[in-house]
Amino acid sequence: MLSVALRTLRSRWTSFVGSFIALSLGVGLIATMGLALAASLDAPERRPERFAKAPVVVKGADTLRVPTRIGDRVAKLASPRPVPPSLARELAALGRTVEDRTFAVRAQGGPAGLVGHPWSTAAFAPYRLDAGRAPRAADEAVATGDWTAPGRRVRTDRGTVTIVGTVRDLGFEQALFYPDDRAARLSPEVDHLVVDADPRAVRQKVAGAADAAGSADAAGTAAVRVLTGADKKDADADPDRDSEALIAVNAMLGTAAGVTGFVSVFVVASTFAFAVAQRRREFGLLRTAGATPGQIRRMVLAEAMVVGVVASAAGCALGARGAPRLAAWLVDDGLAPRWFAIGTDTWPYQLAFWTGLSVALAGAVAASRRAGRTGPVEALRDAAVDTGTMTRGRWFSGAGLLLVGIGLPVHALLTEPGGLLGRKSYTSGPMPLIVACALLAPVLVPPLARLLAWLPARLPGATGLLVRENAAAGVRRTAAVAAPVLVTVALTGSLLGATATIDGARAAEIRQRTTADFVISAPGGSGAAEEGRGGAGGPGAAGPGFDAATVERVRRVPGAVVSPTAASAVHVLEDGVALIRSDARAADPAALAATARLPLAAGRVTDLDDRSIIVTEEWERHTVGESVDIWRADGTRTSLRVAAVMRIGTGGNGVYVTPRNAPGAPVDRIDVSLTEGADASAVAAGLRTAAGRSGGQVFTKDAWVAASYPETDGRTRTGFLLVLGIALLYTGISLANTLVMAGSDRVRELAALRLAGATAPQVLRLVAAEALLVVAVGAVLGTLVAGVGLAGLWGALGVLHAGSPLVLPWGALGAAAGACAVLAAVSAVVPAALSLRVRPVEFAGTRE
Repeated sequence: MLSVALRTLRSRWTSFVGSFIALSLGVGLIATMGLALAASLDAPERRPERFAKAPVVVKGADTLRVPTRIGDRVAKLASPRPVPPSLARELAALGRTVEDRTFAVRAQGGPAGLVGHPWSTAAFAPYRLDAGRAPRAADEAVATGDWTAPGRRVRTDRGTVTIVGTVRDLGFEQALFYPDDRAARLSPEVDHLVVDADPRAVRQKVAGAADAAGSADAAGTAAVRVLTGADKKDADADPDRDSEALIAVNAMLGTAAGVTGFVSVFVVASTFAFAVAQRRREFGLLRTAGATPGQIRRMVLAEAMVVGVVASAAGCALGARGAPRLAAWLVDDGLAPRWFAIGTDTWPYQLAFWTGLSVALAGAVAASRRAGRTGPVEALRDAAVDTGTMTRGRWFSGAGLLLVGIGLPVHALLTEPGGLLGRKSYTSGPMPLIVACALLAPVLVPPLARLLAWLPARLPGATGLLVRENAAAGVRRTAAVAAPVLVTVALTGSLLGATATIDGARAAEIRQRTTADFVISAPGGSGAAEEGRGGAGGPGAAGPGFDAATVERVRRVPGAVVSPTAASAVHVLEDGVALIRSDARAADPAALAATARLPLAAGRVTDLDDRSIIVTEEWERHTVGESVDIWRADGTRTSLRVAAVMRIGTGGNGVYVTPRNAPGAPVDRIDVSLTEGADASAVAAGLRTAAGRSGGQVFTKDAWVAASYPETDGRTRTGFLLVLGIALLYTGISLANTLVMAGSDRVRELAALRLAGATAPQVLRLVAAEALLVVAVGAVLGTLVAGVGLAGLWGALGVLHAGSPLVLPWGALGAAAGACAVLAAVSAVVPAALSLRVRPVEFAGTRE
């Protein structure tokens, strides 16, 4: 059978080109992504940055450790504690100590994320002066990078300073270094303490101080840490940024690899099925010559194996070339750390090769069974109408997948509606429906094609009638062409429609929740972005916030009812083993009630006090009046009464506490309502004057809602574009291959049209119109699949009390369908035009 398969491949190579290209690209993508995933798994350990040359670093408590029956649960604190002054004095007896402080600085013309440090800590990075000298006076500073120069005066929110020196930008921060005493006045608390002493002595001293203070208890520990060696990286500003970036990269590449596998199997199976349908007379002749059904099946599988081996080898070679380019692109776009590069792992090549071969064989299994059922009488058949397309197995599989595709969202809707809002749900959800539609295509295509061609068929001339009947009669050809269009349109509608629908629901929540007339957002904060994500972390979570003087100035604006809030976090232990973090906002209950409308399911906002908390229905304990044990942002434990319960909505509502239960949280957002009879313009002017000194931005309610409109983050958007790009690429390959294969079989049909009096332009228009009709069939089915998935999502939002209009991205759907239409028309017209160059009488008498 192998020798027969090789001869078949040589004589019918055009039938296998599409499968070869699809498999090669699929294996190449899997190898590329596998190599990138391997590089992320073999990531080098991050080295210390700010304190690389420090002997020992003592860091204030920044980690919460809670013992459970299955081991300690550990979480990062939102508001780390400073190094206790008493401990700093004790450690000074062991050797020289240097106090480190980090505080936000806003400078006119300065870079974003600028921070201040004492000059004495610069040597531990180490920073070395490139120009100028060290700062001595209170109004002097040294800057990193080249955004300023020695001798320049820079206005900051900490006062105007003279730049007396610059140091090289080491790539991990933008900083201003002040004299030590000036830094101590600007930020009295000590974040880190560098100790030039024996690490064991330092640890003993810290442990003794902890025992004396009784900082450890059975309910949880937030202790001072002693860092040496590689552990000093934990004293850097964002020690987990590399791992978090790699997790996002892994999720993006994993999703793309999964879609690649799904689409490649889909395309290969469709191509093999159509190729087998075209060869039914060939198989009939082989059966007449004595070939058994088993031999026919083995021949088809042998063809698939040869194509799979060659295509997989070519794909691995493509992966070796593509992986370094993917890594460079991820780094250039800021999606991966600067050090990210492809390593020397070989397992991704093996995984990609055997996956490609398995895909080829899996795609050919159903086709080989159909080929084995071909009887000798098929050699005598020559019918234009496809028959026997719906087998019992096809009916069973198609109906089963249709029930799965509809049943899973319905089950989730009844049990866990929030799960339908997850990215994995609306990425993988359409796949069973896509396969079901492809399997049931012989049933769905004829009536849909006749419906879409109903009007053209009634226009003058025979073109519309021929288009309709050819598409309805050639079910296998129509289904094979419509299938890849179905995939592309369905994925486009599902991915983009789901994100647009969820974003619309979140925007509606923001609009309903915001009752204030004005909102003031802290400079450098992420107010609109956080609000758009629905988090209670809220505006300014990444920035320095407003100082007490600014808040007081805003309070004194006539006609303003002011509600300052701060971003914080709390932790709760659920089921005795799960330590859950919830974003929190600290607010005065009366002011909050006057300036916001929380989505309450029970209780009242005004019942909130220092001994209570407002939670969401997601919490394990969410009954008004119940007590719940929490850990505050600084790791201290307390028991609070549930004052009110918020609905889940789109998720991420967080919790609300009073400022007493949010230690260390700066005010980062101020909601302002107008008193009765107040002049809105005068109040707005007063707010801008009061907050402008600190860089605050004043929004009207409508402007705030518009600025807070949720947007898909860059990594997710990149992942979606990658997935849709892969789907469109495979669609192009499948369309071109299927239509070229179909064109080679239709030369006698087109020649007969020419002999019947049709001109060459008429024939080409007919072929193009047929291709466009089939694309329309696929687009309609894909839109229906997307609509079913989005209907489940819309229902989940309704159950979660986050109702929003269902959004179908008509523009994107039209663009995807248009691209498919262009590819299909070109792929159909070019082979037909080439065949028309030969006299029709020669093709009319050609034997098969």
